[in-house]
Amino acid sequence: MAGDHLSNDEFFAQLANLFEHNRKKGHSSVYLVQKRLSFDSSAAPPTPTKVADDPLWDTHPENPLPILIRASNNKSDKRPGTDREDIVKIKLSTVVQPDDLDAFYLRYAEACRAGMSGLKKRDKKKGKKDKKKKKKGVGEIKG
Repeated sequence: MAGDHLSNDEFFAQLANLFEHNRKKGHSSVYLVQKRLSFDSSAAPPTPTKVADDPLWDTHPENPLPILIRASNNKSDKRPGTDREDIVKIKLSTVVQPDDLDAFYLRYAEACRAGMSGLKKRDKKKGKKDKKKKKKGVGEIKG
């Protein structure tokens, strides 16, 4: 399974391409997932020591564990008649070692910020302010 993962540098290059590809195609969703790798599939699973009072005893491993980072455009709908028929699903993943986490997250934040640069600012609804004013006026007694 380790052969399926990209190196960190390749991952950032492909992530930039994924953001650019989605921006050009008009599809704006890029799904980013990160999770702790529980153990290397080629080795035996770790056996954490159980602590009597701690219900989450298995979340405290003896050694820091690597992190799996995934990115995809989640375009898997191949049904006829949908606008997603011709879009290929792109899936990227990399494994980050605990010693490299700080440097990785700095680059990761820069890549995400650059990928989000073309987004439109969200329109704030004016109706929320009007509703709050009406609610305040409901409890008042006019005399």
